[in-house]
Parts: sequence; structure tokens; C-alpha cells
Amino acid sequence: MRIYLIGYMYSGKTTIGHKLAVMLDYQWLDLDQVFETFYHTSIPIFFKRYGEEAFRKLEQKLLHTTADEDNIVISTGGGTPCHFDNIDWINQHGKSVYFDVSVETILRRAAVSKKPRPILAGMTEEERAQYIQRQLDARMPYYRKAQIIFPADKPDLNQLVDLIGSGC
Repeated sequence: MRIYLIGYMYSGKTTIGHKLAVMLDYQWLDLDQVFETFYHTSIPIFFKRYGEEAFRKLEQKLLHTTADEDNIVISTGGGTPCHFDNIDWINQHGKSVYFDVSVETILRRAAVSKKPRPILAGMTEEERAQYIQRQLDARMPYYRKAQIIFPADKPDLNQLVDLIGSGC
């Protein structure tokens, strides 16, 4: 089985994804890390040099390589399911789980993160909240296509495992 974790930045896809993989005795893959390793650059630098369209095309190619994997948890980038037919492809090739978090949780996690996001730099707290809300609103039609919606403000891994097992 392939389990695709989708959701906004700071929703817990990486942290929880790794723990989930351990619990299930599955492999774990972070699509953003794979991109950076494979293309020998950070995503922010790639965006700056080549733009989002080039990034999304290469990201999709990497996503499609996961179809050959089994017993794996795949943490996707926050925008991955929102481009091309990626969310439909994900649903056809595995089980999708949307990590549903509030703007407040995202802001709280961003404030203490060891990996700050350049896109949020230089904004006031209110500007960050408005930016995040706008992006969530735009991405929600894609996120809501997930087969499982997991409340991730205060994640319960046992609940997540149960949801994945029952498929709802």
C-alpha cells in the first residue's frame, strides 16, 4: 500500500509521516527531500532560478515514480496535489490523507520551526495569517479530495492508523 500525506506546510506531513511509517513498518519518503537530493538544490533556490512551473513539472515526475513503491508513506509538498491531475493520480495509486490544520496551528508551528519558510519571511503575523488563509482557501478543493481527512492540530497517531485501516 502507498499512503500519500497531503496538506499545507507545517501540517505535520514530515514529522507525523516518519512516525507513521515506523508504526506501520513501512518505508518513508519525503517528496521535497527527494527533489532536493535528486536535483542538488533547495526548492527555494530552484523556484528563484527556474520558476514554479518548472518545479511543478519535475515534482510531478518524481511523484509518478512512487507508483513502483509498496508499503510506503509519502509526505508530499504542500502544493503537490493542487497541480495538474496530481490529486486524482494520488487517489488512483494509493490512499490519500489530508492533514487538516488551522491557520493558528500553522502559525504556531512556523514560529518554532527549525526550517523557516522564505515565503513567510518579512511578513507581520497578521500578513502571514492572511497569506496562509488565502492559500488554504485556494488549495482546499484539492485537499478535500483526499480519501481520508485527518484532524492534525493535535494529531493522534493511533487514530490515524485506525483511519487508514478502515479507509475513511
